[in-house]
Amino acid sequence: MPKMKTTKAAAKRFKSTGTGKLKRNKAYKSHILTKKSQKRKRNLRKAAITDATNVKNMKKILPYI
Repeated sequence: MPKMKTTKAAAKRFKSTGTGKLKRNKAYKSHILTKKSQKRKRNLRKAAITDATNVKNMKKILPYI
């Protein structure tokens, strides 16, 4: 049986926590920052846990993470 391949684009964007949950960075922080409030930009810095509805698909494309 051949090995399963990891989707490299996803591997660069997601990290696994100690309990096996997937950690991700938030979107909308790369450009057009002048109209966004300081509070909004500050909250976008923090990492988030991937939603439970997406975890099944994420585990499929990240078999070894």
